[in-house]
Amino acid sequence: MRKEIRIGTRASALALWQANWVKSELEKRYPGMAVTLTKIKTTGDKILDVPLAKVGGKGLFTKEIEEALLRKEVDIAVHSMKDVPTDFPEGLHLACITEREDVRDALISNGVKLKDLKEGAIIGTSSLRRQTQLCHYRPDLRMEMLRGNVETRIRKQKEGQYDAVILAAAGVKRLGLADNVSEYISVDISIPAIGQGALGIECSIDDKEVNELISFFNHYETSVAVRAERALLKRLEGGCQVPIAGYATVKDGRITLKGLVGSVDGKRIVKYTVEGDAKDYEKLGAELGERLLSMGAKEILEEVYGRAF
Repeated sequence: MRKEIRIGTRASALALWQANWVKSELEKRYPGMAVTLTKIKTTGDKILDVPLAKVGGKGLFTKEIEEALLRKEVDIAVHSMKDVPTDFPEGLHLACITEREDVRDALISNGVKLKDLKEGAIIGTSSLRRQTQLCHYRPDLRMEMLRGNVETRIRKQKEGQYDAVILAAAGVKRLGLADNVSEYISVDISIPAIGQGALGIECSIDDKEVNELISFFNHYETSVAVRAERALLKRLEGGCQVPIAGYATVKDGRITLKGLVGSVDGKRIVKYTVEGDAKDYEKLGAELGERLLSMGAKEILEEVYGRAF
């Protein structure tokens, strides 16, 4: 058995928590194996003054780590699944998806619930998905761009720059910052991002030993659910910062998948749910994408992308 596994990761506190969790699980499973972290700055980490939706392109938080994988500088990459594009560079693949944390969005607002925020409250978010759904629920809310890591976003809210900020509950909980959460927003109000709350481990397809060593990380129900969501995203040609939401659950061999596409101002929302055999997760995701397009998502996405769809 190999003596070392090198993990490629972003350098944010949350990314390092995720990579260190993978590291500790590997060390527990394989005592004596050296597991090291290599911190890599991605495009998304470098551009902090522009909304991600305007940066363009896919793989903003993965491209440079994948390049390190291809150069054999690291053996595996640990990603937040909501950052992972639906297509991979030749030779790489998504080997494992870990058991999901809380999938919901979290409201940080000095104890005030979403429905009780003052009229015209300023909400900090960089996500068009969140903006779409919150504007639909409360058209009076004002959305303003917010970039930076979890701690920075919470600090800016505490300093009064925003009445509230919205973050993924999973990241807040993993960093031990749940005391700041005023409300966990129901998925009926804000459907999560594709893959939200799950971690993905990427590696070379042809490195059979590494694939075998990390296989224990894969959580079947989460993997099927997230792959169904990603099939939906692929059909809609979406990246991680477009107004698309998807959330699947798997129980007793059945899968339920909700999908949503909305205009940025929240005035138009297209939503639908499909159910079926969990083995058909990919087909169901693509079918849901087709259904949403036929219901009006095509016109919304053409406006967002600025091109024929």
